[in-house]
Amino acid sequence: MLGEYRIEGRRASDIAASVERGVGTGALEPGRLLPPMRELAQTLGVNPNTVAAAYRVLRERGVIETDGRRGSRVRPRPATTARGSIRVDAPAGGRDVSNGSPDPVLLPPLGEAFAEVARGYAEHPGLYGEAPVDEGFARLARAAFDADGVPDGPIGVASGSLDAVERVLAARLRPGDAVAVEDPGWGSLLDLVPALGLRPVPVAVDDEGPLPDEVERAIRQDGARAVIVTDRAQNPTGACVTADRARALRRVLAAHPDVLLIEDDHGHGIVAQPLHPLAGVTDHWVLVRSVAKAYGPDLRIAAFTGDAETVDRVLGRQQLGPGWVSRLLQRAVAHLWAASAVDPAVVARSYGSRRDALVRALARRGVTAHGRSGMNVWIPVADETGAVARLLSDGWAVAPGARFRMNAGPAVRVTVSGLAVSDVEGLADAIARGARGVPARSYG
Repeated sequence: MLGEYRIEGRRASDIAASVERGVGTGALEPGRLLPPMRELAQTLGVNPNTVAAAYRVLRERGVIETDGRRGSRVRPRPATTARGSIRVDAPAGGRDVSNGSPDPVLLPPLGEAFAEVARGYAEHPGLYGEAPVDEGFARLARAAFDADGVPDGPIGVASGSLDAVERVLAARLRPGDAVAVEDPGWGSLLDLVPALGLRPVPVAVDDEGPLPDEVERAIRQDGARAVIVTDRAQNPTGACVTADRARALRRVLAAHPDVLLIEDDHGHGIVAQPLHPLAGVTDHWVLVRSVAKAYGPDLRIAAFTGDAETVDRVLGRQQLGPGWVSRLLQRAVAHLWAASAVDPAVVARSYGSRRDALVRALARRGVTAHGRSGMNVWIPVADETGAVARLLSDGWAVAPGARFRMNAGPAVRVTVSGLAVSDVEGLADAIARGARGVPARSYG
């Protein structure tokens, strides 16, 4: 089982250190199965509880993972190649509809906001010891959450949605815990979960969000300690949680109050559909809103709220690292919010007209596509690699579905933010030539 490597030690700490040395030197490679606890205890001449304690320490440090009767094994290394690198480059003279970025034309100018913040900074420069969350930012963020029916809770600020999700997971879970994630879902999140030593459990989605039965299975059968849900403009499918789906998901989650709920309101500021939050149905929850899609990705700001204990844990740990997210950026975003620099209705119509035009054009060609909200369209195909290659030959670079899926079927993702309505028919022709529609209500 271990080849020539011998685990040594009489105390739990010594046994754990011996395994860590083997992992560090490469003698125990990722995926290597460790001896059952009783077997190792007999070999070492120690009590099985001693080996159990050693394995527990190794799990907590993220060195090994345990999968029930399948035993304990050395944890795989985090992926060194992120899903985002699974991409294709547009050919010379071609069009790139793969990158997921917002339309720059719809982003607000930042000059006035930063000039106003700079004037205030000249009088009151930010120093150590000040509150990590700017008072004006917190007030406006809380008012927006209140308007959408999000339960009351303190406000935190992170450097984007992924940073917030990572901090929440790290604050509440331990290596080896299972996390229910949407499949297909956000590629960066699918990379993050295993990188934290957590175990992703795929949950199928349809146009209305995660399937309730899938969430129930992930919790009951797979032991998910956390569930991550995208409320609107789900990346990559455009799914949007409806009122009926929200009620069904709340019923499932209400039966498991100890499960951590994380909601990502990905479509905030760019969709017309209302928010139907699940927040508050479990004891510990967080809802995150990034300004990336509506105000610009480089602002690196996400507001979040949640139960007091979880937010306090996240902010406390944040103070031991970066300390806070730049209050200059917080004030600039607050200025943009106060000035109504973005009209969500206008942005939603702009993306919606292009997205809906593409979905309709594909339907006329017999190709099934999904894109209920946001800026992305998800197109199931029979042969993902072939579809990507054929589209490239026609001058279109699309995102391979492999960036976004675990068990879900092959597909490609198209981002409409760089399209004009006049581009739609030509793109639809190219997709129809390169893909075969797979009718389905879900993407599993």
